[in-house]
Amino acid sequence: MKHFALPLAFVLASAALPAAAETVTETTEKADIAASVVATGLAHPWGMDFLPDGSILVTEREGAMRVVRDDVLSEPVSGLPEIAVAGQGGLLDVALAPDFGKTGEVFFTFSEPGPGGAGTALAKAVLRDWDTARPRLSEVETVFSMNRKSDTTHHFGSRIAFAPDGTVFVTTGDRGDSARAQDFGDHAGSVIRINRDGSAPADNPFAGDTKAAPEIWSKGHRNIQGADLDAETGIFWTVEHGARGGDEINRPQAGLNYGWPEISYGRHYSGAQIGSGTRAPGYEQPEYYWDPSIAPSGLAVYRGAMFPEWDGDLLVGALKYQLLARLDRDEAGAIVAEERMLKGKFGRIRDVSVAPDGSIYLLTDDDPGSIVRIIRN
Repeated sequence: MKHFALPLAFVLASAALPAAAETVTETTEKADIAASVVATGLAHPWGMDFLPDGSILVTEREGAMRVVRDDVLSEPVSGLPEIAVAGQGGLLDVALAPDFGKTGEVFFTFSEPGPGGAGTALAKAVLRDWDTARPRLSEVETVFSMNRKSDTTHHFGSRIAFAPDGTVFVTTGDRGDSARAQDFGDHAGSVIRINRDGSAPADNPFAGDTKAAPEIWSKGHRNIQGADLDAETGIFWTVEHGARGGDEINRPQAGLNYGWPEISYGRHYSGAQIGSGTRAPGYEQPEYYWDPSIAPSGLAVYRGAMFPEWDGDLLVGALKYQLLARLDRDEAGAIVAEERMLKGKFGRIRDVSVAPDGSIYLLTDDDPGSIVRIIRN
């Protein structure tokens, strides 16, 4: 969910792609699209958000944050905390606070080192000099830290979404230990909901429960790597990795259990059944699932003027099949169809974001990784 209108000059300039960029055109079910690389040279880019002038704040998993303006990368943003960079761990998502124009605050997730290994953490900071070649962070504060660190290097999550009530959703993974997703005293395998200062809201479902972590919103998640809060409906959407099959779209709600590893539409990599199968009492069904897996990462609810026929649809990036999936929703909000776009054209899609002008931006998970812009053809 983005927060700023682009100046007209930026919209006009950004529509003119660099002459050297190859444009891929495609006729989709509802619209003709054109996609081009608008910036490259990033080391496994992971998350992004749009600054007020239309430039892009982007993270690199290896532990750098940069501003991309006019297709040029800034120097690394200074002031980041210590980050455990290994495997899937590193610097992950980034999001401007809804009141960035007043506070200058940004939030970012990362794998935080500590006793026992590493765990997902959320920090906030003030982004200064972002409109210069040397942006920097000040007043950096870690406001959430997973309560049990471990030495595995995968399944950290993690995405950030701001709710209208001022709270923050943060997603985590099970850290490669599936039993943790059913331990309500453990932050792993959860959607976390906190206030911006890191405190647990009093209306969280497990506030006051001595056997559960008060920051937990929902449980039973394997590895959520995409999330977005629909500004029009207020619905919070997530996408998570399954094992061999069973990638899921969910609408996490307070206090509910989404089943991992007790139920799944996938199977273990050995081929063995996961838990009790696809359904069991007390566990929620996904809104949609993939079998075989597409390895989803990055999710955006489309709300924009450029593709009005996609209004309210979900856009999901895929690592394994290197594509952008559009999930068509009916008037009641149910997912009724899937369309796959740009398969194999740009590589592994790590993040998806809708710009204020309605164009769509993708991050490719590579080194060098790129920023891809999709416009109407």
